[in-house]
Amino acid sequence: MIREKILPRVLMVLTVFLLCSCVQMHHSGYSTALGWKDLMEDDLSNCTFKPGSWTMDKAVLTRQGGGDIWTKESYGDFILELEFKVAKGTNSGIFLRTVDVNDPVQTGIEMQIYDSAGRRRPNKHDCGAIYDCLEPKVNAVKPAGQWNQVTILAKGSKINIVMNDQRIIDMDLNDWTEPHQNPDGTENKFNTAYKDMARQGVLGFQDHGDPVWYRNIKIKRLD
Repeated sequence: MIREKILPRVLMVLTVFLLCSCVQMHHSGYSTALGWKDLMEDDLSNCTFKPGSWTMDKAVLTRQGGGDIWTKESYGDFILELEFKVAKGTNSGIFLRTVDVNDPVQTGIEMQIYDSAGRRRPNKHDCGAIYDCLEPKVNAVKPAGQWNQVTILAKGSKINIVMNDQRIIDMDLNDWTEPHQNPDGTENKFNTAYKDMARQGVLGFQDHGDPVWYRNIKIKRLD
């Protein structure tokens, strides 16, 4: 009985430790010896995208228009850390564990990128949300034109997100037991219950037709 009570607390402490360690790493630099690497090569040679649709210039990934950009490599359990910036009205997203890049909405998990700064009560479509499934606990995104820092931890069924030093998402995919249904009773657009979503897949940055920029994109495998 005592063991059953202690184990969840231990797991939560470990999760917080991983996230805090990652945020500290953002300020102190990254080490390949600790497993960190750039997600994308400077020439984007390890990515799949339509030529000219994205560029990497002075270490900033910029959407030019013409489609999403995807890693060629698949990732399961990982910590992804990056900075992003939006323009006025920008709508975009970061896709995790995507199986089919031709149908990322239904085969991947999306963290919403959106110009929603200042909104008092963020919803499931605002920045930092797991799109259409779980709203961020706080609206942490900065106004358009400013850089935001985000850390995404994916470990098994758990998705945890820190944005601008504020913890905004603590999600257990296993709580999403039915298609088109969130645990809070609201509907979502997904044909697959999130508990059954793939636990490994490619990562992608969405071209939703709006300007968006990324830099300092680092990843560390946990599997």
